[in-house]
Amino acid sequence: MLPLEVEGFLSWMATERGRSANTLIAYRRDIHGYWTWLVHRNATLHDVDRAALDSFIGERRAAGGAASSVARQLAAIRMLHRFLAEEGMRPDDPTADIDGVRVPAGIPHPLSEGEVAALLAAPATNEPVGLRDRALLELLYATGARISEACGLSLGDFDHEEQLVRLFGKGSKERIVPYGRYAAMALTEWLGPSGRPHLQPQRWARRDDAEAVFLNLRGARLSRQAAWATVKKYGDRIGVGDRLSPHVLRHSCATHLLDHGADLRIVQELLGHASISTTQIYTKVSQERMFDVYRAAHPRARGR
Repeated sequence: MLPLEVEGFLSWMATERGRSANTLIAYRRDIHGYWTWLVHRNATLHDVDRAALDSFIGERRAAGGAASSVARQLAAIRMLHRFLAEEGMRPDDPTADIDGVRVPAGIPHPLSEGEVAALLAAPATNEPVGLRDRALLELLYATGARISEACGLSLGDFDHEEQLVRLFGKGSKERIVPYGRYAAMALTEWLGPSGRPHLQPQRWARRDDAEAVFLNLRGARLSRQAAWATVKKYGDRIGVGDRLSPHVLRHSCATHLLDHGADLRIVQELLGHASISTTQIYTKVSQERMFDVYRAAHPRARGR
């Protein structure tokens, strides 16, 4: 059980900072690991110092923790101690002068346009589950939506006439994103003439499920885990499952937009990136692909 100070911090993050349920789950998990480490060393949140925190980070790295995981956990710990200091629960912030964990800048590995086409054609459309799966895949690729954004969609979030969808991103930030003809056709087939999805139960378990766009076999809102498994299933079917996830479809959407001349700022808005530097990663992908094509195609690019 976490101490009351941590529970207060998590409540503050939810109410005052508007953090999503998934973010709060990640904070709770990261802080629980930190708290367990403190308990085993007879330390508390009120007496832990800079030296102890350096030891914690060092042990996490020595145990093989990925730089991104350690950096994320350290970010949660920083916010916790800043909260404790600002609320007067301790006189100082022991994380104030700690250097961040350097995370190597990774380049996304999108699918090719041919692989995306094969993936989108993989679901069987002669059954309700196949109609749902194709609509989900088409929408993820068409909009670059995060998997949580797609699973959270309700029927009222769509303007089918204008082919626009309202997505709620990190921090509940809202953005309006267009989608194309193929995604529109897939959604129309999944929702049917009534504009309601297939797989509807006789009785809804939760009121919110009645407005959900994507449902599971029991008629409840499709979970992130189930949607992730759906994407992976069709990736396995076409032979790209080892490198496919919902986020790879997001990468693929962004990369293909830039490949076909989309403006970087427009892609930033479509994907809901807070910083243009996040979107710029995809320009590196496009450049790498351009260089690969040049090296393969130019007669004097390679030596004998």
